[in-house]
Amino acid sequence: MNRLEGAITSGRFPQTVLLTGPVGVGKQRIALRLAEVLFCRDEGCEPDSNCRSARQVRELTHPDLHWFIPLPPGGRVGGKDKQMQEAQEALAEAIQERRRNPIYSPPDGQASHRLASARLLQRVAGLTPFQAKRKVIILGDADRLIVQEASQEAANALLKVLEEPTANTTLLLTSSSPDALLPTIRSRLVALRVGRLSDLEVRNLLVNELGKEPEEAERIAQLAEGSVARALTAAEGASRGGRAAERFLNAVRRGPEYWAGEALLQPPWGARGDFSTMLDALAMRLRAELRTSADKDKSSTDKYLKAMSLVESHRIKTQKNVNPQLAMAVLAADVAEIL
Repeated sequence: MNRLEGAITSGRFPQTVLLTGPVGVGKQRIALRLAEVLFCRDEGCEPDSNCRSARQVRELTHPDLHWFIPLPPGGRVGGKDKQMQEAQEALAEAIQERRRNPIYSPPDGQASHRLASARLLQRVAGLTPFQAKRKVIILGDADRLIVQEASQEAANALLKVLEEPTANTTLLLTSSSPDALLPTIRSRLVALRVGRLSDLEVRNLLVNELGKEPEEAERIAQLAEGSVARALTAAEGASRGGRAAERFLNAVRRGPEYWAGEALLQPPWGARGDFSTMLDALAMRLRAELRTSADKDKSSTDKYLKAMSLVESHRIKTQKNVNPQLAMAVLAADVAEIL
């Protein structure tokens, strides 16, 4: 982060950036910090000086900071202007929720950047800054951009902004699945890799911001592998996702007639978000079993690593137009062969 801030101070920071890295390692938090530094540099003050711009970014109230978040399905009734207005209102509600709860889980599996959001982003990019010398636009989870909609019009709207960004606009995109972005979009961005958090950073977050007991936070942090998203999943181990992951593993170990039935119980389309949540919980459960079994049987390490890799592969596929029933059946068959 110090190097990025140094690039801003020296005026060498790129105008269009893609922050990549695993889910839940703080890519959007880094984007917000970069926005704070950019605004403060323009005003000639230090980012940590508690100036007006710095406070506004931290409170998510800066008028020239525009944060686009994947939205759940809906809002396709009416003309372009009405759809953009609805998208703007939905984004405002999402930002308000993040003000109340800055530790948030990944978006629902069906959430996306719809065409209306892409058009709104294009409109915002053309506006004159209200307070600062520039606008900073953050497109979180940029791989959730729906390119199939309206003959790729959503992607084309973003491309126009990336190809000819105005001098007073900085675009910060984040993605845990950069390969899901169109090559034409990726080629116009400077990619910066964000590494995993340390166990201590995850532990401190769980203690200081979620009120977990230190011992429990330590256990969760060791399973989270530097991801706040995985830590949240572990912290909610008794949730629906955790129970679904337990049922899935039990069915896999009992045989095809059981895991096939479990797959059929998965709604084919409407619960894609629940399926993604189950996969996150499943990854955490496999990781916990790996830690337990590795001490007893070193040969089990490879099979658990392969199973976890399969789960991650399916988690990425859920962002696309896949049938959860079929995906669960394929995953179950593959995991059964390994475990």
